[in-house]
Amino acid sequence: MDLALFLVGLVKVVLGGLIAALGIWLALRGLSRILGTNPVEELRQGNTAAGIVHATSLVSLGMLVQHAVQATSDAVDLTVRTQPFHPMMAGKLLAVAALHVGLSLGVGVAVLALGILLFDRMTPGIDELAEVRKGNIAAALILSAILLVLALLTAPGLQAALNGLIPFPQLPEGTMVAPG
Repeated sequence: MDLALFLVGLVKVVLGGLIAALGIWLALRGLSRILGTNPVEELRQGNTAAGIVHATSLVSLGMLVQHAVQATSDAVDLTVRTQPFHPMMAGKLLAVAALHVGLSLGVGVAVLALGILLFDRMTPGIDELAEVRKGNIAAALILSAILLVLALLTAPGLQAALNGLIPFPQLPEGTMVAPG
């Protein structure tokens, strides 16, 4: 058993949990402002439509941010497994990873919010957000599908744009790193 790799894995689990908690908070807060609702109150009232849209926003944000978490995890693996390991590199990597994930969360929330607002503008005569607040499940399903499609189609671009921030260590020519 390699204790160092075990500890790195535990750190990744904790960081993943913290990132998920922050993402959930941002998604719920951002969508609540756009919808003009309180997710806790909507849950108490049994507004299924609002619940569907809130749940989909969480899944969509997770889809957008998963690449940032994966890239950060890969960079940590490379940094830890590359010899010689420099503790200063770990500190720099942690700072850049926080920036990378933070930007991914921020851009992800902005993309989803913009998508909701654009969809609302593209359908004159129907206020989808008001319909969701009233419990219209059909409006919630359409809005949820739009959030998922936005996440699926913008995630690769977000990944490509932000991957340049991660300082992957330079490996000597011909070096292979075993998958972790």
